[in-house]
Amino acid sequence: MRWLSFKRDGRDTFGFVTGDGIGVVDAGARSAHGDLKAAIAADALATLAAESGDEADLALADISYLPTITNPDKILCAGLNYKAHQEETGRGGEGYPTIFVRFANAQMGHEEPMVRPMESQTLDFEGEIALIIGKPGRRITKARALEHVAGFGIYNDGSVREYQRQTSQFTPGKNFAGTGGFGPWMMTADEIGDLNELEITTRLNGEVMQNARAAQMVHGFADLIAYCSTFTELESGDVIVTGTPGGVGAARKPPIFMDEGDVIEVEVTPIGVLRHTVVVG
Repeated sequence: MRWLSFKRDGRDTFGFVTGDGIGVVDAGARSAHGDLKAAIAADALATLAAESGDEADLALADISYLPTITNPDKILCAGLNYKAHQEETGRGGEGYPTIFVRFANAQMGHEEPMVRPMESQTLDFEGEIALIIGKPGRRITKARALEHVAGFGIYNDGSVREYQRQTSQFTPGKNFAGTGGFGPWMMTADEIGDLNELEITTRLNGEVMQNARAAQMVHGFADLIAYCSTFTELESGDVIVTGTPGGVGAARKPPIFMDEGDVIEVEVTPIGVLRHTVVVG
């Protein structure tokens, strides 16, 4: 199923896409759980889906998307997790995942603007697969790691390269407001099939910039869960953003950065397409 967070009549809610792919069931209106994160934590998604039925409450085309998980306790991001990206940056390869963090208030939903900050002209794209933790845990083994996943989504880790490179720490360049695109929804693993075949394609104004499959990750989904749960308790609704392939704008000659009016799309097959138009602010 495809679960999403959205606004309806001025309130934040959550639900799922109907079987025909054109409607949304407002499960939040039928639930005591206040948001998708809470429903995941209560292991309530299957029950909510069964009780809500498949009759749409509104059209998918009419909703205002929120980040798939609006209030994650943690957003852990894997950097330099594709060999091609390591090669184009000249970094990575230490044998352990490179992990940095994003803040929830830097995120925005599908079709919301991506903001190129007025402080810099170096806003770059990074199409990525995101995994959402379902069952919490600490020191999770690689063999059991995927049992802790609620589903998978799409992330655009918009990066202000100038600020990312000011020191050895990534945090400022990864947390400008309106740069963390997350959506349009979370697809449960039972509908995806072979996770290694998940395919990322990033398009800037229709031109393909990045393309790779999950099988090409240096540290796979289970590796990342096991590693991150070693140093922190993973909670329901936590997000692990699993890394971007080669082809980022900063590594191109000449560099390609995003600006006012650009349209950036990240498609992960079979999950869907995450789209933003760039504004300056």
